[in-house]
Amino acid sequence: MYQNIETTIKLFSEENISDECKETLNELKDFIQFKKTNDKAIHLNFICTHNSRRSVMAQVWAETMAFYFDIKDVFCYSGGTEVTAVHPLVIEILKTQGFKIKKLSSDYNTTYLIEFSQFEKPISCFSKLYYCDTNPQTNFAAIITCSDADKGCPMVTGAEKRFVIKYNDPKIYDNTDQQTQKYLERSIEIAQNMWWVFKQIQ
Repeated sequence: MYQNIETTIKLFSEENISDECKETLNELKDFIQFKKTNDKAIHLNFICTHNSRRSVMAQVWAETMAFYFDIKDVFCYSGGTEVTAVHPLVIEILKTQGFKIKKLSSDYNTTYLIEFSQFEKPISCFSKLYYCDTNPQTNFAAIITCSDADKGCPMVTGAEKRFVIKYNDPKIYDNTDQQTQKYLERSIEIAQNMWWVFKQIQ
């Protein structure tokens, strides 16, 4: 794993996660633990409205934490109820946190390859519908990361389990002097939550 990412992870603490949040995260932890205990592949699909900010961060950090804690057969995805594009500031924030990122295209909906280790396959990120062909169709957990997607996806076809882990949208700070700080805060919050989930897995 790249050193800067590992340095960030080592700063995390359970004390920064509320008991209420832990209750929600514990449900996701139980799903992952059940799959691991029964030698089943773990497919996690993070869903928000535009698949441009929170769901992308969650996909990247969940896969990173699975690697960090050496939890095998974890496959992470993201999708939206609409197709837009990964926000450029998400990419910049992940770069500052130590990820190596390659841009595969220059169109509106750019595809990025996000790497947390030179020895692991990079994570492919672009905005897509949550039921896109590149995402699992059955035997997966749907993790809803925003209230709009929660309302828009009362059911996620093919999902074994549906979890709601809501994060405030950093979009509300776009074009303000707080924009970069708020995107960073959201990335750290999501990363720390995924750290807490995966470190519980036995």
